[in-house]
Order: sequence, then C-alpha cells, then structure tokens
Amino acid sequence: MSSFVRKITSESVGVGHPDKICDKIADSILDCCLKLDPNSHVACEVFASNHLIVIGGEITTKGYADVVQIAWSVLKPLGYDECDFTILSNINKQSTDINNLVSLQNQIIGAGDQGIVFGYATNETKNYMPLPISIAHDLCKETEKLINAKKLPGAKYDMKSQVCINYVNNKPKSIDSMLMSIQHTTSKDIPSIRKIVESKVMIPVAKKYGFSTGFKKLVNAAGDFIIGGPFGDTGLTGRKIIVDTYGGASRHGGGAFSGKDYTKVDRTGAYFARYIAKNVVAAGLAERCEVQLGFNIGLPHPSDIYIETFGTAKYSDEKILNAIKKSFDFDLKSIIQKLNMKKNVYSNLSVYGHFGRDELNLPWEKLDKVILLKKNIE
Repeated sequence: MSSFVRKITSESVGVGHPDKICDKIADSILDCCLKLDPNSHVACEVFASNHLIVIGGEITTKGYADVVQIAWSVLKPLGYDECDFTILSNINKQSTDINNLVSLQNQIIGAGDQGIVFGYATNETKNYMPLPISIAHDLCKETEKLINAKKLPGAKYDMKSQVCINYVNNKPKSIDSMLMSIQHTTSKDIPSIRKIVESKVMIPVAKKYGFSTGFKKLVNAAGDFIIGGPFGDTGLTGRKIIVDTYGGASRHGGGAFSGKDYTKVDRTGAYFARYIAKNVVAAGLAERCEVQLGFNIGLPHPSDIYIETFGTAKYSDEKILNAIKKSFDFDLKSIIQKLNMKKNVYSNLSVYGHFGRDELNLPWEKLDKVILLKKNIE
C-alpha cells in the first residue's frame, strides 16, 4: 500500500502584530472589569490604523475601567509613546435586551448569543495540540524572548511565523519549511537577524520537537519590513481566530474570543469544547477528536452536541458521545464555574493561542475527566 503524503501549514503572529495589539487591549480591559466586578458584562472591540486607535463596544460593570490608560499599558512596552497614537473611547452599556437574557434568574445563566463553536485535540503533541500551530507559536515566542533580552539587535515586536509539516499517513514526519518575517529598524539589520533567528530560534525549536534541521529556512525573505504595527497595517480585534485556536487543523465557528466575558459562548463554549476533546483523546478513546456545540441566545444549555473522530476512534462516535454526556455538565452556569471564567487572566491568552498553554495552568486544559470517560465508555 502506498503512503499518503500531504503538507499542512499553520501560522502565528507576535505581540506587536496590529491585530494582536487590539486583542491584547480588549482582553486587558476585560481583565480590569472582571477584577473590579466579577459580574461585569463585556463585549469590547478595538480598531487600530496608522495613528488612531478606537475602543468600542458594550460594557456594564460596577467598577471603572480607564480604557485609554489600559491601552497605553499595552502599547508602551512595545516601544510606542503618546506621540504615536490618538486613542478614542466609544464604550456603551450592554443592551438591556441581552442583559435580561443572560442575567442570573432563578440560578440560571443564559447564553449571551447564538452560535456554534468547535474544540479539538490530537495526540501528535504532548499538549494535545496540532504540531504546525505549536511550532509556529514557539517561533514567535522564542524570537520575542531574544528581543526582550536585547539579543536580536534591530528587531521589533511585529512578526509572523509560518510552518509547513510533512505528514505521512496522517502522522507528522518532518518539517518542510519554517518562515519568519520580523519588523526591524533599518535594511542593514536583515542579515544579522536572519543568522540569529536561524541558529537561535528555528534550529532549537526543530530539535525540541525531535526533527532534523535540514528544512527550508526563510527569514525576511521578501526584504525590508521596517514599517510595522498599526503604521503598516490596520489592526482589529478578533481577526486572528485561526491563530488563536488550532491553526486550521479543526473547523471554526467564526466567533472571536478577545474582549468577551464569560456569558459569550463564542469564548466559553469554545473553551469547554476543547476541554471535552482533550479529555477524550487523553483517555485513549480516539487519536483525534473534534467537538461541536451549538447555543441559542438566552438558553442555559447547548442546543446540540456533535463529535468527529476522523476514523481514529477505538469506539463508535455514538458510544463516545454518550460517555461525554455522562461525564460533563453542560449547564452554562456550571461551565462558567468549572472553567473559572470570572477569574482567568485573559490578556495572557491574547497572543500565542488560547489552547495548549501548559505554562498557564488553564482550567480547560486539565485532564480531570479521563478516568470518568473511561468508566462511562464501558
């Protein structure tokens, strides 16, 4: 039988990317509101273009968040100052129609909107994430560390990475290529940045995952990348939803995460779906698992649950789904409590993905349902 070979590619972006600046500001505002008032309702959006940043959305909270100052707390560590941007706030209160639907009534919390969400897990990495997106995140993380340590002269924080992996019979076998584009100060910086990133980032990351280092290495292959951040491209909250999730390995319901509180099922539902999928794979019920949840506005439970195991399961999808229903509480109030959605620090998630972040000890990454799933599958 001949082998089935294919290439799978994922990308990531750094903290200075204009979309990620917007995500970070939105999530920092959310963090502030929840710290002051855990029952805050927040749907915050940020737009950045050239010298203008606009913060909009709906916030209802008993506390006070100085959204302009919060924005500066994100911008200044990236090297920007008050001369670079005019920041406008256009925050309104949450619609009373929506507030009435999601507010606690008879101990019930309803979904803040309709929508479908997906969660995914695979056993191809230790943290149950797809390999291409894991490596793409690591490239940007390690480059950022070099910049912070002043070991990458001339480099700035706006950057992109892209990784292509060769799969044989659906198993990752080798790295085809790594690509990075990093903002810098002058044209003369490129040769030095290229040499350092190849030797101090790309090769060590490849070895970390057990791969050889003969892959194609491309660093600023297009030439100058001097104009970056919002001066080079418009930034918008929620425009990197594939970077935030699984790098294209799984489907996406379309709803972004950043700037949204726990009643927004785009976020809470997607985290819960990941929690389910990861425990299913960790329990050995399947090598890959995708979970879809559908929600209706104002209702406390998902309207539908669907799973896909891509032909990798040891049991029928019907049996796995029945085990899931027995093992997890699908009430939205219980989900919010289980995932600690009122207390998580969401600005930590606004760059480098919302899943597989073992260093953050996230509730939806815990494997505390493995034993129960194994019991309930029998």
